[in-house]
Amino acid sequence: MFQKNSLRFQIFLSMTLLVVVSFAILAFVLVGQYRKQALEYHDERLIDKENQIKMQIHYVFSQTTFPVETLYLPLIFREDIYTIANIQNLNFALYDLDGVLLKSSKASLSPDQDALFIPPHILEQLSSTLDKRIAEQHEFAGRGYQTSYSYLTDLQFKPIAILNIPYFENDTFNERALEGSLYNLAIVYFSLLIIALWVAYLISKFITKSLKTIERRLVKTRLLSSNEKIILKSAPTEISELVNAYNGMIDEIENSKALLAQSEREQAWRDMAKQVAHEIKNPLTPMRLSVQSYQRKANREPQPTEQTNEFCESLIQQIDILSNISTAFSALTNMPAKNDETFNLVPVIKRTLDIFNTSYLHFSASQEEIVYTFDKDQLGRIVTNLVKNALHATEYTASPSIKVSLVQTATEVILSVADNGIGIEESFHDKIFEPKFTTKSSGSGLGLAMVKNIVLSYNGHIQLTSEVGIGSTFVVSLPRVKKK
Repeated sequence: MFQKNSLRFQIFLSMTLLVVVSFAILAFVLVGQYRKQALEYHDERLIDKENQIKMQIHYVFSQTTFPVETLYLPLIFREDIYTIANIQNLNFALYDLDGVLLKSSKASLSPDQDALFIPPHILEQLSSTLDKRIAEQHEFAGRGYQTSYSYLTDLQFKPIAILNIPYFENDTFNERALEGSLYNLAIVYFSLLIIALWVAYLISKFITKSLKTIERRLVKTRLLSSNEKIILKSAPTEISELVNAYNGMIDEIENSKALLAQSEREQAWRDMAKQVAHEIKNPLTPMRLSVQSYQRKANREPQPTEQTNEFCESLIQQIDILSNISTAFSALTNMPAKNDETFNLVPVIKRTLDIFNTSYLHFSASQEEIVYTFDKDQLGRIVTNLVKNALHATEYTASPSIKVSLVQTATEVILSVADNGIGIEESFHDKIFEPKFTTKSSGSGLGLAMVKNIVLSYNGHIQLTSEVGIGSTFVVSLPRVKKK
């Protein structure tokens, strides 16, 4: 059984109502048309009978030896009135101009059978009409009939009597034709109803099958588990749009899960880096001071040994390395406050690149002046880290080339660093900006993570395109209109 609120039930109900209502409307129109045709038929038949009776009456006038006057009409039609009635199979009566009965085709007269007088209002209506004829609709014993009144003229077209014809309507033939038409129509529409229900079943099954698939997938959708997309073949446009919306939601969930996992990893590294920076940096300063104090005391000895001095320098060097690592970790977790200022980016980037003093490092700008609001120190960190990565990637390249370009468009400022080095495998592209991840044999793995944090803090984004053996390109895009 179908549920009343189900789509399948509504489709079945709609198709059934459509067929039933259309049948009812067509039957109503058909009955009305038959009744209209019946009325027109009886009106025309009554007029035709009147004309035929009048023709036969005029023929009798032409053959009679009596004067054609009102007074002699009962004598003229003493026998002929029955002959005409039998020929036409229709009774009629003749009245004088005052509405008094002169002669009737019925053999016996009684007040119940014939009217002896024409009502005055009918005489008044008859005299006032243009065609000198009126017809009234009556009902007797459940049957409808018409009564017509018209003037009867002599051979010189002078009115001498009133012709009254009671015409009983026989609709047996029309009713049988109507019943036959309705019966045939019912058979046709019953067949259409069966076909419509079958079509509704197929359509509802086709639609609900797709909806059931979507329902099952929605029930199984989970935020923390892997979700499959829906693939439907030959689905209706509306269902396809729903499926596309669901698949888009699945993509958004997967992207959100990836961003959440990445954010959790980055936060874990920040927490760890903060702890490491705190635990390492605190003892480093006293350690360095202690070693330097010991070195000064050893140098004041009469015969200081070179080995002791080298040992102290090595310890100081290692302490400095640890201090640098601690500083890098601290910089990752606690980005310095922005000191934004509006300046021309081109000369600042040029001065930063001059530090490297490398012949195969080339810089180009789309225009001499590209003004932007940024922190100069953080811009230096971005350029320095990206160029250092490029230098490391081209370390063993026969003809190394590093191209730094700055382009300004209508909506953003784009900084790109491209090299022809060893490239980065595609499987590392998503991890390259994570803290502590590096493809180099040495390094803290915090440089690109720091660059990404700086870029994101300015509502920009950084993108990597790389191919092993061809080279890599880092593209930093910064919006010209800052998001609030």
